[in-house]
Amino acid sequence: MEPADANRNRPDGAALWASALGWWNDAGVDLQFSDEAAIWMQDEPAKQAPPSPSGMASNAAARPAPSREPSAHAPAPVSPYPDRASWPQQLADFADWWLGEPSLDAGGASPRIAPRGPEQPALMVLVPEPEAEDREQLLSGAHGRFLDAMLDAMGIPAEQTYRASALPRHTPLADWDQLARLGMGEIMRHHIALVAPQRLMVLGQNILPLLGHDTAQSPAHLRFLNHGDTSIPVFAGWDIGSLLGRAKARSGFWQRWLEWTALDRQG
Repeated sequence: MEPADANRNRPDGAALWASALGWWNDAGVDLQFSDEAAIWMQDEPAKQAPPSPSGMASNAAARPAPSREPSAHAPAPVSPYPDRASWPQQLADFADWWLGEPSLDAGGASPRIAPRGPEQPALMVLVPEPEAEDREQLLSGAHGRFLDAMLDAMGIPAEQTYRASALPRHTPLADWDQLARLGMGEIMRHHIALVAPQRLMVLGQNILPLLGHDTAQSPAHLRFLNHGDTSIPVFAGWDIGSLLGRAKARSGFWQRWLEWTALDRQG
């Protein structure tokens, strides 16, 4: 039998628990973490016995890893665009179709603007959308004037340039990934094939998903556009608004253009 003094000097369980918590708090640990997932939103939690220590490893091995692949049963998006057989087969017919085909966009306050330029030009310039102030002619505002000055510096005459937009009208906050999934990129590729340019300049990273280019990669990685038996050299860069507003972007763009055209001459 222990003496009474020994019982009086022994700390009780509550005191020991408080002391342990105080030690962990002083060490900066005030939360408990667990690697086991918990289902918080469940109507009727399943009642089951906790696994024994010996069975934990086998249970973990038997648990299937979550799939990162999209479900094979997920329905593909239905394209709103007309069947390819009804697309214009001559460039001369494309502008009217671009302005009048109802499925090409959902409407908006700005008018549809037609592309312009000759067939088989020295250069086709592709921008995401018409300017906000465009009414009768594509790229007739500040962006168009900047493009004119840039092409003049490049030594490319205006009459040898075809100007086009990926969308028929000025469309702020367009969902480019969705447009690519629905098939707008195929229409754009068809348009490029009708134009048949010697070279293609793509101004705007938003357009790249329509060409099948991963936006995680630099636009410089897009060097050629293959369509059927044709391979068109591509120069891709910042949109005109970014070039106008950033001197560093203009400098880098110009340097890349010089390097690209030098390689083109050598090849």
